[in-house]
Amino acid sequence: MQSARINLRVQKWVAFIAVVLFLVKITAWYYTRSVSILTDALESTVNIISGFISLYGLYIAAMPRDANHPYGHGKAEFLSSAVEGSLVLIAGCIIIFEAVYHLIYPNQLKKIDFGILLIAFTALVNYITGYYCIKTGHKNHSPALIASGKHLHSDTWSTVGIISGLLIIQVTKLLWLDSLVAAGFAIFIIYTGYHIIRSSVAGIMDEADKALLQKMVALLNQNRRANWIDLHNLRIIKYGNILHMDCHLTLPWYLNVKEAHDEIEILSSLVRKEFGESVELFVHPDACTDTSCPICIKTDCDVRQRPFKKRIEWTIENISRNNRHSSSDKGTDTEIAG
Repeated sequence: MQSARINLRVQKWVAFIAVVLFLVKITAWYYTRSVSILTDALESTVNIISGFISLYGLYIAAMPRDANHPYGHGKAEFLSSAVEGSLVLIAGCIIIFEAVYHLIYPNQLKKIDFGILLIAFTALVNYITGYYCIKTGHKNHSPALIASGKHLHSDTWSTVGIISGLLIIQVTKLLWLDSLVAAGFAIFIIYTGYHIIRSSVAGIMDEADKALLQKMVALLNQNRRANWIDLHNLRIIKYGNILHMDCHLTLPWYLNVKEAHDEIEILSSLVRKEFGESVELFVHPDACTDTSCPICIKTDCDVRQRPFKKRIEWTIENISRNNRHSSSDKGTDTEIAG
């Protein structure tokens, strides 16, 4: 898919930039001997490793589906994100260790001005790269790119904090602040790593994405058609940048197969227009019964058995249920793929 190729290309740039910025930070540490800059460089080694891990994960995720992987290889992105989060956690712990050690045995700092300029440059590049990763990741539903972007942004803010600490040290001459600043931002890095791991595990376990479901429900409510009497058992599963969606749609019982298929095609086109072509949608049509009449908004129905009472707004809670009070349990035996 085009989106998978774009994700792969972006991650290649992320890996290349990580190597360049690591060299810049090592240069800054060599001239300043600042432990906080050293810890920033140590985190950059994680950027390099995780960048190539994410690159490999995106390469696997972009592979076409096969007999052994009928839903594709998208889960590889979640695995690479989990590894990246773990590496971020480890880097945070190493930084805390180094900070405590140099708090006990402080270094004499040198050429702080030059070091500040170098790592300020890395912070700017990391922020821009992270922003582009997150933007592209959300657009193409890529958890690996989103994880990379968040990691780069956490690196940016830790670098900004280190710059602030170095400026204070330059004014106050309190060398112990160097280690204190490094330890403080190590805690922030550890929190970021935890958050990345938590999101990856949620994807691996197919945890419901409430934000995505809410967006889907709002879209369907705004474009609801009279023939769409009820919608239930809605499920969305993410496989990398591919969304698999299935649901049950209650339609008037007297529609023929072509008419029912046309309604489902309209629903499919609506979803793909909003979420892109990387959506696989399977809709099971249910025939309405007299219990559907009180919530049916169709005004030109000649076979209505009960009077209309009120329109039911679809919500995450009622659209995700396996059975609805308004829906027939006797659906057709045929599923129509949109």
